Amino acid sequence: MVVDQRRNQLGEPLSDEELDHLFQALADTTRRDIVRRVTVGEYSVSGLAALYAMSFAAVQKHVAVLERASLVSKEKRGREQIVRANHDGLQKARRLLDEYEVIWRQRADRIADLLAETADPQPGQTEPARSESDSTEAGTKQAGNTQQR
Repeated sequence: MVVDQRRNQLGEPLSDEELDHLFQALADTTRRDIVRRVTVGEYSVSGLAALYAMSFAAVQKHVAVLERASLVSKEKRGREQIVRANHDGLQKARRLLDEYEVIWRQRADRIADLLAETADPQPGQTEPARSESDSTEAGTKQAGNTQQR
């Protein structure tokens, strides 16, 4: 089951709250962009704020959401708050998404198998017999099509 496969770094199940924080953090375009930027290098919060058409306070809130989800960390250096990627948190998110991908691929494969079974009868099997009402409906439709011509 999906719930059994969610684990934190210690191998313990992730709480619903941890999952909510993670998916909430990744649900926003600006936050995903901040994560992308800080995986390449450190940024001050004011440096990040200069990159977006929003207030400094709004960028601070985005960083706080990412920090709560353990995707970034902040460090105070003098008057600046430096944001950097939290590689352990990013690895946790990647592993979780990889697990979900495996689950959904398995489900999609199973659906494809079921559809193939339905579409192609097995050798030696005959197609289901038509009921009398199916035959009557088909005859009525065919007669109607002939009259329209």
